[in-house]
Amino acid sequence: MKSSTVIAGCMSWGQWGAKFNTQEYLSQIKKTLETGVYTFDHADIYGHYTTEEEFGAALKLDPSLRSKMQIITKCGICMLTPNRPLHQIKSYNTSKTHILSSVEQSLTNFHTDYIDLLLIHRPDPLMNPHEIAEAFSILKKAGKVKHFGVSNFTTTQFSMLHNLFPLEVNQIELSIVHTSPFYNGVTDQCIEKNITPQAWSPMGAGKIHLDAEDEKSRRIVSMANILGEKYNASFYQILISWLMKHPSGVIPVLGTTKIERIKASLDAHSIEMTNEEWHMLLRASNGFDVP
Repeated sequence: MKSSTVIAGCMSWGQWGAKFNTQEYLSQIKKTLETGVYTFDHADIYGHYTTEEEFGAALKLDPSLRSKMQIITKCGICMLTPNRPLHQIKSYNTSKTHILSSVEQSLTNFHTDYIDLLLIHRPDPLMNPHEIAEAFSILKKAGKVKHFGVSNFTTTQFSMLHNLFPLEVNQIELSIVHTSPFYNGVTDQCIEKNITPQAWSPMGAGKIHLDAEDEKSRRIVSMANILGEKYNASFYQILISWLMKHPSGVIPVLGTTKIERIKASLDAHSIEMTNEEWHMLLRASNGFDVP
């Protein structure tokens, strides 16, 4: 699946953030599409199982928008919430039955007959890869899901499922303050198997900002500002560009609802920092030079 250069993360559009009403959802969708970003990231649990439906209500007002976008959604986490009264504890469920029923609910929520990309949200200690592969095969054959992937999977967990059913994406936490995927084999595997790494919390879940007071954040902001002066870019754009430089082809999933931030992230793609500059930012994050 060829997504947009960056992905619009919708986790904070509803009850877990901006609390958009239907018209505000519609406006946000249209403005996002106008920037050139056409891939929208969801999960069934967002907004305590309400954000998909709220997003879908906006699409129902203008069904023509569906053909202009890609919808990603995830399943497998069972939250403890009044919206799911049968759940007794937060748990994972990656059974065939649960995957199929989750997709049917998402299709209803979005008022669509297909999902562009379905991800297993978290690796389940009880997951049976054969059962997941069977569910994926059923959905693929029925045309209800076009592409498949996972989220937060280790290399061995990914291979276990990928060997049974071809996956295209591993959506992982990756940022200047969370660099472990560069060292634990996850991005290596993405390169090896031509898998797209999608980076959630690409700005460190808001930990990196101009007013941050901890020493690590100050180092990062200081270095990003120095490079920003060179490239006439904001520190935000520099840190997004830093991710995009990696040869695995990282696609940032933006948590922001600010359209100007989305536009700025797209512009970050044109910044061509040097290898040394990339390592300067890595040093700012680590606090020391590479060995």
